Amino acid sequence: MSDVTEYETVSTDAGEARVAWHEGPAGTKPWAVLALGHGAGGGIEARDLRALAGALPARGVTVALVEQPWRVAGKKVAPAPKTLDTGWRGLWPVLAKPGLPVIAGGRSAGARVACRTGQELGALAVLALSFPLHPPGRPEKSRADELLGAGLPTLVVQGGNDPFGRPGEFPEGSYGLVEIPYGDHGFALPKRAPLGQEAAMELLVEGVAEWISALR
Repeated sequence: MSDVTEYETVSTDAGEARVAWHEGPAGTKPWAVLALGHGAGGGIEARDLRALAGALPARGVTVALVEQPWRVAGKKVAPAPKTLDTGWRGLWPVLAKPGLPVIAGGRSAGARVACRTGQELGALAVLALSFPLHPPGRPEKSRADELLGAGLPTLVVQGGNDPFGRPGEFPEGSYGLVEIPYGDHGFALPKRAPLGQEAAMELLVEGVAEWISALR
């Protein structure tokens, strides 16, 4: 991962949140900010968030890894979606502070937050990593309306074996979809997979980087 340039604590109506800014090496002129929220079961140490923070800053995209207030407070369970949205909205002025276009994104629950709020906050686009299309084993509990209602250019990156929604389960829409073969909800691959973990993260990074480049 690229070095953290700055940790920034932000007061929101849901409590104190924190942003870890990852910027490119000296001489790199950023043109956009990619803001990434974490899921309900983990934090910004997730392998996909780390991979993007490590690779994109050198390509001109500052990455802001966002820790929601519940995580900063040391709580084990994420609050209701409405509270997650409140925390994200409170962070937005800080994310937009560099004066660059902001791509709203996140993994799992964080992807849902980005889809629900991106348009109202003025995001350039939405990146949905491991979008939880439905609870495992409950395809009738679809959250497709959140994804389809994002109203912005959207990219979904989904593991081929994600129990929260495999790529083939996603409805047709105007969004793009990159599949990480054999990946589960955290993009972990089984040992028997012909694709290695490092190669899987390279696929993820290159798919996201190509999509972001097309937004310029």
